Amino acid sequence: QVQLVESGGGLVQPGRSLRLSCAASGSIDSIYAMGWYRQAPGKQRELVALITSTGNTNYADSVKGRFTISRDNAKNTVSLQMNSLKPEDTAVYYCNAKKHTGWGSYDYWGQGTQVTVSS
Repeated sequence: QVQLVESGGGLVQPGRSLRLSCAASGSIDSIYAMGWYRQAPGKQRELVALITSTGNTNYADSVKGRFTISRDNAKNTVSLQMNSLKPEDTAVYYCNAKKHTGWGSYDYWGQGTQVTVSS
């Protein structure tokens, strides 16, 4: 199985920056994309940013221009640089990995890291 460990969450004031990191381990051979989702209380989990193994990226409209996702394939890590943070960015952020096998497609999730944007 794939194991994902997030780091970098915390409390930050509006307008400041925060950087999240996720390290993947285990059966990582067939991972074709990694990214970040977030879930705020009372809301559904939503995609924040995604990056494929070839470097293609996808961002939620609400974070375009403020967040940047990057990867290091050699280290099996993905990072999310979050700038100009807003209170509405407050959520639990989950690292995600997408994998194809002969049996189908699978999603793997990290434990989540809390990001709180407040003055």
